[in-house]
Parts: sequence; structure tokens; C-alpha cells
Amino acid sequence: MSDVTIFPARAVHTFDGGRQAPAVAVRDGRVLAVGDVDTLHTYGDAAVDDRLADKVILPGFVEAHCHSMAGGFWQFGYVGYFDRVDPSGTHWPGCTSIDEVLDRLRELSAAIEDPAEPLIAWGLDPIYFPGVDLFAADLDRVSEQRPIFVLHASIHLATVNSALMAREGIDRTSQAEGVARDGDGEPNGELREFAAMALATETFRRVWAGMGNEAARFDFGRVARNAGVTTLTELGSAGLGNPGAAEKWLSVIEDPEFPARVSLFHNPGMGGPAGADEAAEFANDLRGHSTAKARFGNVKLVLDGSIQGFTARLNWPGYYDGSPNGQWVMAPPSVEAYVPALLREGVLLHAHCNGDQAVDVFLDAVEAGLTAHPRRDHRTTVQHSQLTTPAQYRRIAAMGLSANIFANHTFFWGDQHVAYTVGPDRAARMNAARTALDLGVQLSMHSDAAVTPLSSLHVAWCAVNRLTASGAVLGPEERITVAEALHAVTIGAAYQLRMDDEVGTLAPGKYADFAILDADPFEVDPVELRDIPVWGSALAGDVFGPDRLQ
Repeated sequence: MSDVTIFPARAVHTFDGGRQAPAVAVRDGRVLAVGDVDTLHTYGDAAVDDRLADKVILPGFVEAHCHSMAGGFWQFGYVGYFDRVDPSGTHWPGCTSIDEVLDRLRELSAAIEDPAEPLIAWGLDPIYFPGVDLFAADLDRVSEQRPIFVLHASIHLATVNSALMAREGIDRTSQAEGVARDGDGEPNGELREFAAMALATETFRRVWAGMGNEAARFDFGRVARNAGVTTLTELGSAGLGNPGAAEKWLSVIEDPEFPARVSLFHNPGMGGPAGADEAAEFANDLRGHSTAKARFGNVKLVLDGSIQGFTARLNWPGYYDGSPNGQWVMAPPSVEAYVPALLREGVLLHAHCNGDQAVDVFLDAVEAGLTAHPRRDHRTTVQHSQLTTPAQYRRIAAMGLSANIFANHTFFWGDQHVAYTVGPDRAARMNAARTALDLGVQLSMHSDAAVTPLSSLHVAWCAVNRLTASGAVLGPEERITVAEALHAVTIGAAYQLRMDDEVGTLAPGKYADFAILDADPFEVDPVELRDIPVWGSALAGDVFGPDRLQ
């Protein structure tokens, strides 16, 4: 039996020093060499696998910020604005008006026999419906008896009906920050950020428990395969601090039919030890569960909320429409305590910072932490980094941090950022990939799936074209090249995960992880980059084509 497999292709883009070849050879799950078929035959007894002969092979995409909810949410109803495709390939039309949202909810409710069973849906984003609110009174038109919990697209807000509030005791005495109220001081059904959403105790637990079952996690893998993603990042795993959580993850990830590697980040706000020192120790203990396919021991801190949900923390001049500043998910004193403790222990640390005020707080904490505990190669990363300014990017570069930019926002919320959240000038400066690269920042880009669909090609398309949903070009001076964008979603992302010695390029010794495309991204019009069909992927040379995980 041959110990080497040669995969001829229309093109093999290695992203390794610009090398391109007509074939790649694989042995023991790793890249043995790239070159022409005849040369690759000299490396040993080889079998030729022609399945990819008319395809284009790239390094497997590395999604450095997503969540397993990208698979798990599909056990609930979808009420988002844009069309989506679920892990099985089923197309779900978007709900483009509040009436369509309510109609979809009625259909979902009618399919549930038990009138006491909560209705859970996801993907709602009221910012797409200017001048039209959705509160408990509106959901009561769907059902006055059945509890209803509708999670917003940002995952930072939810809207619930009166039946749910009555069941869970959410009333005018509820003290959690983020309980929105009407003019009489009564909760109106909108729950902003996790402390408020957690008041919907039973239903809220049901939402997150659904993320942890085996089917949801395999669907996470299906979504990855469909996008050519071979390394996923569960950035803030719910329940990773619970006993036995790592073993449950491993039972799925280590299955030969699971088509991706997963880097899992513990969020101290989602279970496990609460203190800074204890969280650092816990992260290092988790690292002992790591395998070739699963990485543990990383930590994510969430500082603020979402810009489109008006819960992100912004510097002056704040929100364009005059809304009050957002909420701290982790208050600055806690950030100042956690960051030095984690850096001291060498924990890989990433932080959710949508607003520029959150970036300032995080950078100050990192500077203090690195002063006390110097580290040359810490790879601390600012996640989302949406309103990061040039001055902040200079600090990021000077301290050796990285940035993972939420490029998809330009398309999915660009028009709304212009009109409502930050106004035309700052909206054009958002997700400033060109500025970051020009200032020497190590850069990746992400989808934050399930907030937006998991698709590295779409993320790259956004950064290259900066087109909004209405077709406007938002901040053309921040566009980057196709090569730069694809670098960001492969080796750039791998660097931030401390995996650049294993994935991100196709080079001898690295894992034979491929994204397999039906067209060459360097040959199509850049405007068509997101439309390139993904044929499948390969993990350690094991090909996951259309016949698997559908």
C-alpha cells in the first residue's frame, strides 16, 4: 500500500512564500512536498488521487472567531433579516419585516404541541426595521400563553413576551442592568446583555444547553466543511468551565468524521473559577486536554457589547443617534485584575472589544500586565476591533498584539452604522484593515458565526470590496488586496492561535488541511470572491467532499 498520496489540482496555492504548484503530496496526514506530479513521485511509493484534478487547493481556512452556536442554533427557529443556509444545506428565507418575523414565529409556535413549551428563535435584528419596535406586547400577538425567547443576531440582546416574564418573575423590581423599560418603569421585554438575559432563567439555560449536545457540535463541523474551514475557534465556549466539558468536546472533535480542528477559549464569565488567579490556573489545567485536533487552555474576556445593539462602549462623540453609551460586560477594574494574571501565566488571551473605549481599557491593562510580566511572544489579540483608531493600532503594534477584525460588519450592518450607530465618518473608518496592515499589525478577520454566516470567502470579500448590503462602498481607502485578505483568514489567523507552525500554509511538515474550491480566487473578479463555490475540505489529507457530512 502506498504511503504517499499525490493530489493533482488545477492549482495549489500554498501561501508559503508565494509558492504555487500543480500538485501536493501527503504522508501521515502532513504535507510532504508540493510540485509537479513527476517530481512528487520521487518522494516514495505514491498513489495519485485525481478527485481534485479540476479543483483549486488552498490552505484550509482558519476561522479565528466563531462559536459552536453556528451549528447549535439551527435546532431553534431562524428569524434573521438575511437568507441563510443551515448545516444540511436547507435554505431559510430572511424575514424582511416585523410582520414576517411574527408570521415565522407563529409557524414555529404552531409546530410545538405542548402549550407550555417555550418557543426559542434567533437572528432578530430590529435595527433593520427603523421606526418599528419589537417588544413583549408584539410577541404577545404570537402567543399569550407560550413563553417566547427571541435572541438577537448580535447574541447580546433578546426580546421576550409577557408569558415568559411572568413565568420567570421579570417585573419592575428586577434590578439587573439591561432590563429595558417602558415609560411607566415596567419591563418592555427587551433584555440587553447576558446579566439581563439570564433573568429568563429556564429558557436561557435551555438555549445554551442546546449548544452543548453532540448533534449541535457535529453541525458545527458540517458548517465548517461547507465553508472550507479546517480550523475553528470556539471563542468563549459556554460551559467549558463545567466538570467533564473538555471530555464531551473531545468525544466529538476526535471522531474521524468531524472535519476540523477546534481551538477552544474559556470565558471566565461562563462558569469555572471566578477569580483572576484561579482562572489562570484553571486555563493551564485545561491545556492538558489538548490534542492534535483540539486545543484547550486559552481565555477570552468580553469587555463590552455590540455596536448595532447599542451596548458597545464608545469614546466621544458616542452614538450618532444620541443613544447613551453601552454596557460593560466586564467592568474595567475586573479587566485590570484578570489581564496581568493571565499574562503572568502565559495564557493565550483574546478580548472582545467592539467599541474604541473598550479597546483603550484593554490596552491599558495589557500594558500594565506586560510591564509586570514581560513576554516577547504573547500573541494577545483584540477581537472585533471595529472602531480601533490609528493611534490605538500603533499601540497594538508596539506592544506586539494582534487584531482580529469583524470585516463582515461592512456588508451586514454598514448601512445601519452610517444611518444610526456611528454616522458616515466613523462608519467609513470601521474595520480598518488597511490601516492595521500599514501600521504593522498582525491581522486576521472573522465571521463571529453564528452572528454572521461562517464563510472565510465572504469575510475576505468584505475586506477587499467594502460593499454594504445596499451596494454602497464604505471607506474605499480601507480596502485590502485579495492576497492580503486570504492571508488574514489563513496564516494570519493561525498565528493568533499559536498554530502557525501547524496550519495556515501548505508547507512540508504542516498538516495537510485544504480548502477545496471550484474556482481560483486570484482569477475571478474580486467582487465575485464570495460567490466561489466551496467543493469541500481535507483534514490531514482526509477529503471531505460533497458525499460526507451532508
